[in-house]
Amino acid sequence: MTATSVLLAPPEVAKKRKLSIAKAITEATAQEMRRDPSVFVMGEDIGTFDGVFEMTTGLLEEFGTDRVRDTPISETAFISAGVGAAAVGQRPIVELMFVDFLGVCFDAIYNLAAKQSYFSGGHVRCPMVITTSVGGGYSDAGQHSQCLYATFAHMPGMKIVSPSNAYDAKGLMVSAIRDPNPVVFMAHKGLQGIGWLGTVQRTKVHVPEELYTIPIGEAATVREGNDVTLVGWASTVHLAIDAADKLREKGVSAEVIDLRSIVPLDIETILKSVRRTGRLVVIDEDYSNCGVPGEIIARVSEQAFSDLRSPPARVAYPDMPPPFARVLEQAALPSAAKIVEAVEGIMSNELK
Repeated sequence: MTATSVLLAPPEVAKKRKLSIAKAITEATAQEMRRDPSVFVMGEDIGTFDGVFEMTTGLLEEFGTDRVRDTPISETAFISAGVGAAAVGQRPIVELMFVDFLGVCFDAIYNLAAKQSYFSGGHVRCPMVITTSVGGGYSDAGQHSQCLYATFAHMPGMKIVSPSNAYDAKGLMVSAIRDPNPVVFMAHKGLQGIGWLGTVQRTKVHVPEELYTIPIGEAATVREGNDVTLVGWASTVHLAIDAADKLREKGVSAEVIDLRSIVPLDIETILKSVRRTGRLVVIDEDYSNCGVPGEIIARVSEQAFSDLRSPPARVAYPDMPPPFARVLEQAALPSAAKIVEAVEGIMSNELK
C-alpha cells in the first residue's frame, strides 16, 4: 500500500497547528493514556525531568507516578519489566534513552519481547512500545550517535517505525500503542524539535488534535518524479528532498519515498516507483554493511530486475563508529550532495 505524505499537504493545511515530533509523540501518548488505563510509561528521567528528549513532558503531572515511572539506570531491568507487564495485559511504553544502549538490554528485547508471542503459540502477547532516540550529527561520538535500524530490523517478532515529520509521528505512535506486537519507535534526534539539538524545520507540520492512526507498514510518496527513485526514512527523507531540489536544477526528476516503517517493509510502493523510473538510490544513516538499503536493493533486484535501467546504489554511513570530531563526523554522514553524486553515477552507468 502507499500514501501521500503530509509533507505534500496544500498550503492551507500547512498553516494550521504545527507541532514538533517530540510534542506530537507526547500528545499521542497522553491521549492514549486517557483512553486506555492499561497504557503506562517508564524509563530513565521520563517523569520528574520530562525526558531528555521531551517525549514525556507533562505526563507525570497528569497521570502520576503509578503510570509515569522513573526507573533506575538499568535498561535490562525496566525493559524486562515492560515485557512482563505486557504479558499480563498492560500496554507499557518503555523509553530506551539512546538506541546505543541496546547492547545493555539486548536479551530482554530479542529473546523476551520479540519471541514471547511465538514461543507461546500466540497465547501470551507483547503489546509493548520501545521508544528510543537515534542519530548523530552533533559530536556525541560512538556510544550516543548510532541509528542501528538494521540491527532491530534483522530480529523477527518486532515492528520498526521511524517518522520524518510530526504528523506521521503522532499517527504511528497511536498505531504502535494499539498494536498487539512489540513495536520499536525510533525517533531521530535531529528531527525531534529539541531546542539544544536544533531540528529540520520541515518536520514541524500540521497535527490534528483528535486521535488518528497511520498504518504500520505503509510508505508515503513525498515527491513525485520520473527519472530516479530515492528511498529514505526519518532524517534521510529530508536529505532526499534537498537532493531532489538540486537534481531538478540539473533537469533530473526524482521521486522521493518515505518508508515510515522499516518492518514491515512496504516493498510494493518501492517496486511501483522503480518500475516507472528505472533507477533506485536508497539513503540511510545506519552502517552500510548488511543494512536496510542492501535489503531493499536485493528485493528490487529479485522482483524488478528487468525494469532497472542502471545498477541501484546506496548512500549510507561508512563501517566505522561515529567519530567525536565534528569535521570527521560530518564527512561520514549521508548528505544531499552525496545523493546527487550517486544519482549522477548510476545515470552515467546505464545497463545496456
